Amino acid sequence: MAVKKPNNKAAHTVPTDLRKALISTPQARATWEDITPLARNEWICWVTSGKKEETRSIRIQKALSKLTDGMRRPCCWAGCPHR
Repeated sequence: MAVKKPNNKAAHTVPTDLRKALISTPQARATWEDITPLARNEWICWVTSGKKEETRSIRIQKALSKLTDGMRRPCCWAGCPHR
């Protein structure tokens, strides 16, 4: 099953590594599909804003964990600067 892209032109494109992680984690994917395009943008931007590959990988794992627990937005982050 593919991760649906939001029907909103302002939404970021889901990067391949995050897309694969969401597809392989059904509970996280369920939350992902239920959140707003703005919330998806924030998760995507939070993951991709890490400068090192290691940071990005850690953020993907944290995002999966938090989405699995039902968290709808990244906590304690200023938010997507592309708003």
